[in-house]
Amino acid sequence: MTYRYTEAQQEIRDTVLRICADFDDEYWLEKDRNGGFPHDLHKALADGGWLGIAMPEEVGGAGLGITEAAIMMQAIAESGGGASGASAIHMNIFGLNPVVKFGTPEQKQRMLVPLLKGREKACFAVTEPTTGLDTTKLKTRAIRQGDRYVVHGQKVWISTAQVAHKMLLLARTTPLEEVTKPTEGLTLFYTTLDRTFVDVREIEKMGRKAVDSNEVFIDGLPVPAEDMIGKEGQGFRQILHGLNPERILVAAECVGIARNAIKRASEYAKERYVFGRPIGQNQGIQHPLAKAWARVESANLMVMHAAALYDAGEPCGVEANAAKLLAAEAAVEATQTAQMTFGGFGYAKEYHVERLVREALLFHIVPVTPHMLMSFIAEKALGLPKSY
Repeated sequence: MTYRYTEAQQEIRDTVLRICADFDDEYWLEKDRNGGFPHDLHKALADGGWLGIAMPEEVGGAGLGITEAAIMMQAIAESGGGASGASAIHMNIFGLNPVVKFGTPEQKQRMLVPLLKGREKACFAVTEPTTGLDTTKLKTRAIRQGDRYVVHGQKVWISTAQVAHKMLLLARTTPLEEVTKPTEGLTLFYTTLDRTFVDVREIEKMGRKAVDSNEVFIDGLPVPAEDMIGKEGQGFRQILHGLNPERILVAAECVGIARNAIKRASEYAKERYVFGRPIGQNQGIQHPLAKAWARVESANLMVMHAAALYDAGEPCGVEANAAKLLAAEAAVEATQTAQMTFGGFGYAKEYHVERLVREALLFHIVPVTPHMLMSFIAEKALGLPKSY
């Protein structure tokens, strides 16, 4: 297959790259050293109307597809922002898809408009410390009390919770032992992250310091009933509507990170002279970079294929998972190859590739590990017995 941008898609890429050009290597180096959410990048993209690229026009979005969103997120990562720049934005793209699909007209206006205009930020509160990807075993409880629910529980690896005003929260409203199927009895809420009842503790981690990851402890959080999305007990099915777009967008971001690393390494290989010749003239430098480029661009074709299927309303679970698998592995290879191209300087922060190595490793692990991706593909594409 082949994929070429339309004129409108090329304009999206070019415009986003122009915005990101204001946030240079020194900006991201400072964020990597000292942390701090990139509010100014978030504002610049919000002011340009980009946060709603794949949201409905009736709430102020552009009404475009995941394909266009992938092009945008890829450009943010490719600009040098990497996972730090992309992670500051992508919750807006896929996270509230359940509200788009299942929210009432009133909820869509109340919940989506402030997010798209950049007035509010949100986090995605699903994962728990003792359940991991076994979502049906979530222990966070939401108990109905009159016109509200009261929530107790714990979440982990919740990105942007330090700066979020709202959270998309999955909690069990019916105990697991009382439901017919384990996927039943989970309910989805989009509600205020009230820090009177919620303790947010940042997790120190290997990379992406600009975008926080957190443990979240919820103790008696009151959630108005009108903040429930769709029907009670159907939350598991609802969050699935955000998973394939998430896989596709993260895969696109991996391609962006990899392209940036390969570009840096290629430029350095042309300028670095050893033994009277540029090191890029040596096949020991050329071949690994060429191989990395081929794998990245091949992965990108799967990313765009999965996005096109999603936008066409076609099943795309296998393709979305394959895109994330291929792109994340290609990004790890590309960033490590770039680091080796720089030699000892590749270990120095001032050359930036070591940051890209760390951020590629993050996306190799999250939001789902390569092992789970391969298990899914084996079952759904190859018809092999389910292994988990």
